[in-house]
Amino acid sequence: MEIKNYSSSSTGFILLGLSSNPQLQKPLFVIFLIMYLVTVVGNVLIILAIHSDPRLHNPMYFFLSNLSFTDICFTTVIVPRMLVNFLSETKVISYMGCLVQMYFFMAFGNTDSYLLASMAIDRLVAICNPLHYDVAMNHRRCLLMLLGSCSISHLHSLFRVLLMSHLSFCASHIIKHFFCDTQPVLKLSCSDTSSSQMVVMTETLAVIVTPFLCIIFSYLRIIITVLRIPSAAGKWRAFSTCGSHLTVVALFYGSIIYVYFRPLSMYSVVKDRVATVMYTVVTPMLNPFIYSLRNKDMKRGLKKLQDRIYS
Repeated sequence: MEIKNYSSSSTGFILLGLSSNPQLQKPLFVIFLIMYLVTVVGNVLIILAIHSDPRLHNPMYFFLSNLSFTDICFTTVIVPRMLVNFLSETKVISYMGCLVQMYFFMAFGNTDSYLLASMAIDRLVAICNPLHYDVAMNHRRCLLMLLGSCSISHLHSLFRVLLMSHLSFCASHIIKHFFCDTQPVLKLSCSDTSSSQMVVMTETLAVIVTPFLCIIFSYLRIIITVLRIPSAAGKWRAFSTCGSHLTVVALFYGSIIYVYFRPLSMYSVVKDRVATVMYTVVTPMLNPFIYSLRNKDMKRGLKKLQDRIYS
């Protein structure tokens, strides 16, 4: 992989972080360390609870356990480096390290997106075609959906990183962000990025919008089906199985759409940092709480796990 610019290849990039105020570095370190530990512990507990309770061995919780694992990987790509930079004066990341971080950030982020779409399909089949649920969502098909989610996401990331590796970087190598994201790095390039932006936007639309449209279509079908249920109790029962998933989808896609689906000229450093923190740190941290607090099966699974640990 050819590195075209002396400054970026020899000294790497400088990650400006969330704030350049020296007095905020240690408080931010503590806050994000706590958030990271809560994310890892919470998602590990979800995975252990699902795998230890045979009653949770169904497609919905299969996808949830994989979503929790992906969330751990997703935050691990970003937060440990951020924590180191809070306590470091240099805040340097190598050129190759930047590309590697960008690759895994996109790979795990997109896998999250496809897993959310898979969970929407699962709810669609469970509510709209319950008699054929066991056949339609068999173990082999769930595995294929998981493998497809991972494969598409990693191919997308590889393509984007190869595209970024052909850019030249001139005067500035200060990334006004807390990790190597596409838009902040494109801002530093002295190459003509118009074609790169067009390719990135087109390919991103294909990869990210596809699962989002799948979620929208699934819930439109679910709403139509639920509205045909005569009893209010039946409608509430059907909708209640989707509440946690819809909450996570709203948090995840709301911030992603704000950050990525705008022209580079509209890029705002401060606003985009806040929105990016939402889907890279906050949403993975909240997922275990969202999926367990109002879910009787998960509560039972966590209680069983607790009893097994303390017995």
